Amino acid sequence: MPKTEFSPDLTATVTTPPLHRRTPWWVWAIGVAVAVILIVAPLMLPIPTNQMLARVGVFAVAVLGLNVIMGYAGQVSLGQIFFLGFGAYVTAYGVEQEWPILLTFLLAIVLPGVAGLVVAFAAARLGGLAIAMVTIALPIIGVPLAKRLSDLTGGSQGVSARFSGAPDGVPLADDQWQYYLVLLIGAITFVLVYNLTRGKFGRALAIVKENENVAKAMGISPYRYKVMAFTIAAMIGGVSGFLYMVVVQYTSPETLAFHHSINLLASMVVGGAGSIAGSILGGLYYVFVPNFTNEIAPTLTALIQGVILLVVLFVLPGGLASIPHRIRRVLRSRRATPSDSPSPSRT
Repeated sequence: MPKTEFSPDLTATVTTPPLHRRTPWWVWAIGVAVAVILIVAPLMLPIPTNQMLARVGVFAVAVLGLNVIMGYAGQVSLGQIFFLGFGAYVTAYGVEQEWPILLTFLLAIVLPGVAGLVVAFAAARLGGLAIAMVTIALPIIGVPLAKRLSDLTGGSQGVSARFSGAPDGVPLADDQWQYYLVLLIGAITFVLVYNLTRGKFGRALAIVKENENVAKAMGISPYRYKVMAFTIAAMIGGVSGFLYMVVVQYTSPETLAFHHSINLLASMVVGGAGSIAGSILGGLYYVFVPNFTNEIAPTLTALIQGVILLVVLFVLPGGLASIPHRIRRVLRSRRATPSDSPSPSRT
């Protein structure tokens, strides 16, 4: 897949990657080591740490959904938080009505997906500022709508749903069980998106993103793929909404607030747009950086996060996920630089 980088004015550029090469053994070794750590860690960590790590997983999935529509499809979306909130409300309602948890999970994915499909039909033909305005409307409308539909949403007070405690007979504490649920569902979601973006769908999205006229000449419908990308992003938002209720067990109209969408966007840019690893880094940023800045200077949280975003935009346009690539490029350039010392002459 082409790599996406953001310039300081948030203009996306695409660089074509080299042909697919075999993954080095050390990459697999690191992956296995990380997987083992993720599985074992919650058994040894305190409750607050497990809960925070679970929240990282929730928002990593949320950033992944935004990455599908912005990082891979190149479409502006400023309302991704709406689909997270929608999925959270569907989950809370299903738990309240005592629906089977699997049915609740599926509806938390499908209903936001349907909403995303409806919005995509109107927004996919637009571009630039126009599509941004359409997506901005989602959280702006969603907050008062959630307050008004109090019979379904609990109104301004919100609604709680306690359903994610460890089942009887499972030797895990509630925080550990919630962590493993997030890890399992999140890992499946990431694997599905990874395979999707590495296949025919991902290649078509890359062509549409780079040049729609070229895509049309190749028989690829830009409109169709934009709609599909927007719908998939909405469904992933629904997954993150379900996971949000697994961990937080409470949602309110504040969950849909527009500034959360901006925070998701900043997290995606800092982590790395068009990158699976960037989505995980974005989840870490979304959870840990606000907590860190609040401890340093609560009144300057927004300012500090803004400075971090600007620094990343100027120094690492590809986000934190681009650091390994940059290091490899520097090392290659140094190896390719001829020695300054003259070669010995032959006698």
